[in-house]
Amino acid sequence: MPLSRTLGSITVTALSDGEGAFFQPRTEAFPHATEAHWREADRRDPGSVTADGQWWLPFRSFAIRAGDGPVTLVDAGIGPADSLAASWAPVPGRMPAELAAAGIDPADVDTVVLTHLHSDHIGWAVTGTPGRPYFPNASYLVQRAELDAAETLNPGLPAGLIAPLRAAGQLRVVDCETALTPAVRLLPTPGHTPGHQSVLLEAAGDRMLFTGDLLVHAVQLVDPDLAYAHEEDPDAARLSRTNLLATFSPAILATPHLSEPFAAF
Repeated sequence: MPLSRTLGSITVTALSDGEGAFFQPRTEAFPHATEAHWREADRRDPGSVTADGQWWLPFRSFAIRAGDGPVTLVDAGIGPADSLAASWAPVPGRMPAELAAAGIDPADVDTVVLTHLHSDHIGWAVTGTPGRPYFPNASYLVQRAELDAAETLNPGLPAGLIAPLRAAGQLRVVDCETALTPAVRLLPTPGHTPGHQSVLLEAAGDRMLFTGDLLVHAVQLVDPDLAYAHEEDPDAARLSRTNLLATFSPAILATPHLSEPFAAF
């Protein structure tokens, strides 16, 4: 059964789509991290490192649901065997089984927030040949800056993702901060990609931040100034990360890539 947390009447369920070793040494992914950084990161998140020192990387999405109402999905995982992530991620993902285990039918999802358009976050957004939205009743929310950069991020995105969503009338382009419900807001956090966005949930006096790839490893909680090698704009990413963590701490972090889906900060 997928792990979940409850804030008032809202249940947040972590949906694990897969996991595997990262494709490069973690010391290359975070070239400025020191041995002291790594010791503290491994203490905080021991599941993120293998016995031989590799970075073990989960891939997950999150479902937000108030009572038995419609579902907001944050990110869409690595996808099936033929997804854009297949060249480096452990496809096929297990999102369909995870949704079923959580009692969620794809038709129950009315909003899909794509934090950004890297292939491990969009895998189940559009599937099949010809491509069709996997969540037939959902609006897919993308920041305009991210949409403008889509072809640069991956040449397969315009035909493989954007065109099918547009054809189905399910693409919703947003600009800057956007309230989805009284409890849920989109927050622009550019840097990892040009239009990266995070999600803030506030309910019952608690707050949860869905970070996307604002941070990808516990070493960036040890020191939020540490850049990740695969950020499009490291300075902007650093500013987004430090500002968001400072502004909304204390919070529960809902993270795609830490070994545990929910982390207090």
